[in-house]
Amino acid sequence: MLMKADIRSNTVSYSHSQTESSIKFISVFLQRLCFHLLQFIIAAGPSKHLCANRYISGSNSISRSVCPAVRKLVMAPKKFFLALIAVSTVSLLLHHGGHLNLTLETFWMGCPPSTIFSNQNSNRPSVKHTSVAFLKTHKTASSTVQNILFRFAERNNLTVALPITTCEHQFCYPRPFSIHFVHPHTSPPDILTSHLRFSRTELKRLMPNNTIYITILREPGAMFESLFSYYNQYCLSFKRVPNGSLEMFLAEPWKYYRPEEKDSMYARNTLTFDLGGDKDRRFSEAAKYAKRFAAEMENVFSLVMIAEYFDESLVLLRRLLSWDLEDVFYVSLNMRTPDSKSSLSSENTAKIRDWNIIDSELYDHFNASLWRQLKALGLACIDREVQLLRQARERLVRSCFGGNLPQLRSAEQITNKDLRPWQPSAKVAIVGYDLPNNLTTKGHMPPRDECLKMIMPEVQYTKLLLRAQSLRYRKRFSPRGSQLTTRPVGPVRVHKDPISPSLIPKTLETLARSTKGVLPPV
Repeated sequence: MLMKADIRSNTVSYSHSQTESSIKFISVFLQRLCFHLLQFIIAAGPSKHLCANRYISGSNSISRSVCPAVRKLVMAPKKFFLALIAVSTVSLLLHHGGHLNLTLETFWMGCPPSTIFSNQNSNRPSVKHTSVAFLKTHKTASSTVQNILFRFAERNNLTVALPITTCEHQFCYPRPFSIHFVHPHTSPPDILTSHLRFSRTELKRLMPNNTIYITILREPGAMFESLFSYYNQYCLSFKRVPNGSLEMFLAEPWKYYRPEEKDSMYARNTLTFDLGGDKDRRFSEAAKYAKRFAAEMENVFSLVMIAEYFDESLVLLRRLLSWDLEDVFYVSLNMRTPDSKSSLSSENTAKIRDWNIIDSELYDHFNASLWRQLKALGLACIDREVQLLRQARERLVRSCFGGNLPQLRSAEQITNKDLRPWQPSAKVAIVGYDLPNNLTTKGHMPPRDECLKMIMPEVQYTKLLLRAQSLRYRKRFSPRGSQLTTRPVGPVRVHKDPISPSLIPKTLETLARSTKGVLPPV
């Protein structure tokens, strides 16, 4: 189990050392170039004897083509020495940049400092933020974000708040969150990321005062289609529709929907319900209520991610928390097979948005908010960092799967039971991944355990964390009382190179120009 902050991907470390070697090579090359240029100008002598010099002697044709250019250069000493100074400066920066506390992110990314969300003046915060509460919403790629947070907590020896066993892997959802739903072996927590219905009062009782709150939303049309498919056998509002037809439900939703039923939150304004709001506000009041509710959420959440722009959202998340690039590597989890998905017409999308009017208003509000933050940072900067994230993530993922991209498999095809995703019903197939049996961890390969955790489904990972944290709890429990010893978790220091230089593409031309993110399938 990865439990220390300084345990980083061997892939990143290996590539980092390669890039440092490349930088040193370029630096030495530029220094030698400066030396030979100085030798040349000294040896050239007066311009009238220039072409007789041994540096440019040779055939008449070469002399005729080279001499005018060389003579022009020597006769413009100011330009020559300016060029010499420029080359020398670049060489010194490359050679001594590390001693000046400069990073490649500062030069190559061309981005504002990562303190964009704070009033700090330093170019890079010195401490990673480790108190995070993530409101895990339904069918929004939130399982992928949860996995990122789970792995970060393990690497940095943090405590993750987990549900009591009677609540299974959720905090007794759909009941409003209570501090009593938290397993005593996982408190006081640093990270909270399992499903719950938001209660600001109860979370403030549980989490540290400096906790950063984040969540994620998804376009209501695609989200509702996913909800209808995923919970078709659990939500009675969906189950009573003939032939499980989404079109029939949208034609007459009030014919099937019962707001008082247990699982009705999946059938209308699910995002609003997860956030603690009123999903059944009267239609005439819905628009005003949505605006007021969005303003309330603005005061709670420092970042609201958008699933359709997942990687762009991760860029903002990384900067908000002062995390390293490798802290937000991921593999998309909890995905359906293509035949479980239905394409939506524009007419049905409009019907879904009307039926989920509060969710639609919330999504539009926070989608606009996300893009204001992205534009404030600079779209060119965001595009470069997104491409850097995707390239680095692909390298790590390939190294975990024997040099290939992972292949989605059905639960029956996955040999490791710890990697088999939960199946909601026989009508919906959730796919996952399986690690190659011959995977080794030699050389620059990441540890097998790290690869395993990156593709582990929520249910199994939650159980694994609870076992580990319960063991830690018992070791620290005082025999003479019920008080825990203080958790010895200090600040997590940021590495000198927040974005590993080895993962930077060789040329900027290789970067994609589109800023649209890739939605992890759900």
